[in-house]
Amino acid sequence: MMKLKSTFAVLALLVLVHANAQEITNTKFGKGILNVVAKDSSWSMKFSARMQFLATNGWDINDGEFSKAETNFLLRRARLKFGGFAYSPKLQYKIELGLSNRDISGASEFTSNAPRYILDAVLKWNFFENFTLWAGQTKLPGNRERVISSANLQLVDRSRLNSKFNIDRDLGVQLRHYIKVTDQFIIQEALALSQGEGRNITSGNLGGHQYTARVEFLPFGKFKSKGDYKGGDLKREQTPKLAVGVTYDYNADAVKDRSNQGSYMVTDTGFYETDIKTVFIDAMFKYKGLSFMAEFADRDAADAIAVNNDGTPTGDIVQVGNAANFQLGYLFKSNWELAGRYTNLNYDAIVGKALEEQYTLGISKYVVGHKLKVQSDMSYTTQDGDGSGLQYRLQFDIHF
Repeated sequence: MMKLKSTFAVLALLVLVHANAQEITNTKFGKGILNVVAKDSSWSMKFSARMQFLATNGWDINDGEFSKAETNFLLRRARLKFGGFAYSPKLQYKIELGLSNRDISGASEFTSNAPRYILDAVLKWNFFENFTLWAGQTKLPGNRERVISSANLQLVDRSRLNSKFNIDRDLGVQLRHYIKVTDQFIIQEALALSQGEGRNITSGNLGGHQYTARVEFLPFGKFKSKGDYKGGDLKREQTPKLAVGVTYDYNADAVKDRSNQGSYMVTDTGFYETDIKTVFIDAMFKYKGLSFMAEFADRDAADAIAVNNDGTPTGDIVQVGNAANFQLGYLFKSNWELAGRYTNLNYDAIVGKALEEQYTLGISKYVVGHKLKVQSDMSYTTQDGDGSGLQYRLQFDIHF
């Protein structure tokens, strides 16, 4: 039945494309394949698609010796996006679907054992002045690097801080607001109440709920084209621009070992529950092609070691600790960019993991900004100061 539905969906899309194959659209590359506004302006829809093709070579390092290279070719991301407004421009919506194996993986009993196609499905209602209410599934207002779209990254992919400490997407509601303190100084706030177990959960809620608060300061005004949430200074800001953000996240009775991410902590009587707190501090600076991003993350738990009903450890441990990430890049006038990144993961002793550090050097060619680009990078990873891995990546990115 699932395959039949997918086949009908593909056929419907092909019919639509064929029916309009001879029509000329006034849209521009990178601005969406289809952009429709109702004659009475009661609704709109923009449809776009994007793909990322990734090749990697990796080497493990043991006692200073490199292992045989492991090569992998991957369709890293393949996504469809729909967005616009309904009834009024003050009521906007966004739907994003992931079609690659990496996007839809993670099926379990909590997702009805079904692929997780839906990334975003959210309504945004600007109900009063500078207040906007969000409802549905989307990214929580967590660390900056996570909120930056994977389409707009400065390097091939996000850092190890993000992969191990982010709070990603969840189901719930968010309240967004901004205030202009002066003509330039802007403060942005966000509050979120969510389920606390990640995206596409269909059965639960097993633990409590997740509460997230974020505040951002933009002392020198807005970035061009929302550049505070895009990698690299592709707009070459002519005046210095800075954004500083702080997030506090509290997941009550969390049942996963990385707040709303990671693995479920299973006991002999059900699920282990503990309160998990996460703090993010981040900054983005851009000026005349120069860009700098910094992030710090810290995770703590009321009782990090999961135990059974009789008090014996289950083997699960909340991944408590902290991480830091620093990223610097410069975009040349030829639209070639050189960027470097340093990341460290410093877990608490009870987790039993060594200090991990990673050094990354990348080079990118932007053909049409982030919409059409080729990126490559080399990463060297150490564990407690000893080399543990080397990786080279090459990625081609296209967004319609």
